[in-house]
Amino acid sequence: MFKKLWLIFGPVLIAGACLGALLLSPFRFSHPSAKTLSTAATSMSSNVIKGEAIKDAAFNADYIPVIGSSELSRMDPLHPSVMAEKYDWKNKPFLIGAPGTQSLTHFLSLQATGQHLTGKKAVVIISPQWFVPRGVKSEMFDFFYSPLQTSYFLVHAKDSAATRYAAKRILDLTSDTTSGVMRDALKNKALGLPLTTVQKVYINNIKRPGLQHQDQLFSQLFIHGREKELAKGLKVLPDEQDLQTLDQVATTLGRKATAGNPFGIQKKFYEQRILPNQAKLKGEQSNFNYESSPEFSDFQLMLDFFAQHKMAVQFIIPPVNARWASYTGLSQDMLNNFSTKISYQLKSQGFNNIVDMTKDGNEDYFMQDTIHLGWRGWLKVDQHVQPFMATKKAGKVSYKISDDYLDRSWQDVAGNQVQDFEE
Repeated sequence: MFKKLWLIFGPVLIAGACLGALLLSPFRFSHPSAKTLSTAATSMSSNVIKGEAIKDAAFNADYIPVIGSSELSRMDPLHPSVMAEKYDWKNKPFLIGAPGTQSLTHFLSLQATGQHLTGKKAVVIISPQWFVPRGVKSEMFDFFYSPLQTSYFLVHAKDSAATRYAAKRILDLTSDTTSGVMRDALKNKALGLPLTTVQKVYINNIKRPGLQHQDQLFSQLFIHGREKELAKGLKVLPDEQDLQTLDQVATTLGRKATAGNPFGIQKKFYEQRILPNQAKLKGEQSNFNYESSPEFSDFQLMLDFFAQHKMAVQFIIPPVNARWASYTGLSQDMLNNFSTKISYQLKSQGFNNIVDMTKDGNEDYFMQDTIHLGWRGWLKVDQHVQPFMATKKAGKVSYKISDDYLDRSWQDVAGNQVQDFEE
């Protein structure tokens, strides 16, 4: 009987012992190589998003964070990552985001970089679809939740309205699997109280070192590169970076990819996702609203970080496919109001570098599908991003952060009433 049990459970016990020994050992991987950083820059892997080591190394090298969500994965030949590789941009995009990542996830990821982004630059693609009435879904936030990044937040965040708001949101959105000590520490932060001695000792000497060790051991092992997509895109682009020629390439690619449907949507996406339910989708989005959402306050946390670290940031507001919006009843007036509201939140605090493409959704081959940028859309982004990313240093910046944007009253203000908000 013992032999039978050993045959069943022995390998599991041995594997567990080996893993435990590895986690407790002082072994570390070497500093991420240039190849690792190159692969990670386009991977959008969850372990890169949730980790620290690779991002810290990248931001000390020639990479600038490009922050967004699912649109970053639409890597056609005009995507900034492909363009940067083809035309040897001095600083290259490091994509941070995946489907389901929104402002709070990005805030935690950014703040855990410590001083690695101080005085540097970033690009943020603001998806209107983040700003739904209930904000980020708890299951999506939980999926990308990083105890490692939260441990940094708990140790380093000073008491402020933003810190208290962030702690409350993390508590509301994380599952009960979060460590008891970590949850208690978050509760202290939410109340504006200092961490207890026990909490400090546990996080600084046990929890955080263990999580850092895991990040250093495993973050470099499970990165799924996108070299094939990059290589395919590089072959299509002309040798010289000429705007007129590139627009012709984008138009040709877009025309071929979207042939055969009335919305200018990529053929595969249309046939698999739209066509089977097309009749049901008519008018379905007429009640969609991106003007009232807790996401506006979550977004403010990122602005607070950028200001504290004296960063220069370029914000891009992409459009929605206008033909699709017309079919589903998605209001262009509502989208315009969203743009007005988020732009007001940015400009009133000194963030003036905004590329607003809200009204470009009718342009041919601008969108790849219903909400994601495509060939000519990415080309327009490139025209703004490339000169912005030519240098890493932010230069002189001046921001005036207002905690009013953390308040529920701002979350609910209509886009056409923002001028009355501070009165």
